[in-house]
Order: sequence, then C-alpha cells, then structure tokens
Amino acid sequence: MNTLVAASVLSADFSRLGDEIRALEATDIIHLDLMDGHYVPNLSFGYPLVQCIRNLSDKPLDAHLMVTNPDAYVEDLAAIGVQYMSFHAETVHHPHRMIQQIQAHGIKAGLALNPGTPVCSISALLADLDFVLVMSVNPGYSAQKFITSAIDKIKELSSLRTEMGLQFQIEVDGGVKGDNASTLRDAGAEILVSASYIFASKSYTNAINTLKGI
Repeated sequence: MNTLVAASVLSADFSRLGDEIRALEATDIIHLDLMDGHYVPNLSFGYPLVQCIRNLSDKPLDAHLMVTNPDAYVEDLAAIGVQYMSFHAETVHHPHRMIQQIQAHGIKAGLALNPGTPVCSISALLADLDFVLVMSVNPGYSAQKFITSAIDKIKELSSLRTEMGLQFQIEVDGGVKGDNASTLRDAGAEILVSASYIFASKSYTNAINTLKGI
C-alpha cells in the first residue's frame, strides 16, 4: 500500500495561509489539529479557519479532535467537508456511538491513541473503525520529540489487523521526520502526519516525498 502524507497546518504560517496551502501540492491529506485548551493545554483554531482551508484546497481534510466534547464538532465539520475525523476514546462515554455518528456523514472515523493509552483499550472497536491514529507525542504541541514506543503500537495494530481480517488504516502523528519515516512505514503505518518537518523545510515537496520514501 502506498504511503500517504498528511501535512499538519499547525506549523504553517497563518499570515500567508493561501501560499502555504498552495505549497502543499505534493501532500495527500491536510491534517487539522483542533484543540480546545481543556483536553490538551493548547488552543489552535476553529471552524472559520477550517472553512478557509477547505476553500483553498480540494485535498481531503483530516480533523483530529483534541477536545472534551468531540460529538459537538461532527455536524459543523461535516458541513464544511471534512473526509477524516478522529477523536480520543477517553473523551466520550460511548465511543461506538460516536464512530457511527461520524460515519453517518460519510466521513472516515478514527480513534486516537495517546502515548499512555494501550491498543487493547480499543480492541473491541477495531472492526468498526476506518483508521487508528497513533500519537507518537503527547497531544497539544508541534515540534515535540518522537516517543519510540509508538513503533510497537503500530506493529501491534498491524498484526491485529491481519489476524482479524480488517481493513482499517494506521496513521501516526508526532515527531514524524525523514529519519524515522521508513521505520514507521515498515512497522505498518500508511498515513504519516507531519507538521514542523514539512513547514521548516525549504521545499515542502521534497520533505513530503522523503516521508513517502520516493
């Protein structure tokens, strides 16, 4: 399976957002980190900026909900035209219902695993998911150091997917760079989310192609 790259605009220069989005021609997906300052100790952006990005690009949008009430975001993000949406199981009482709510809008539903959240905690939901987002940093800030235990989680998810005959994708986010991308791909990750590595590069296209291994 080809590796997809999701460029996280958390590290973009918002003062020249149009130029930044247009420079992401090589990316497959645009990743949106929505933070509420409660579930994570940071605030990012809301619906107006997501709508602006939607107007600037027809690439798939991937919304990662780092919020305490993700169910309240589904309708508005669906109306804007998001294609992927992930949330943290710890933030809802009934994650299966939340998955169904997302998928009812034709959006791919994912669960995000924090570094301290084991794969076994979501094993009963794997058959219902379109993707699993493995966090390789603690959520909330860009440019953090990669947590290597994420590699074992990716391998565990890849093995479970084969054993259970499932089709969910494995996404990884946090500290993803050119020097660890091949390890992540080999472990079984198909979607690599990267923020600072891409936006700090002189050529976004070259950085994205490095992540893809091409």
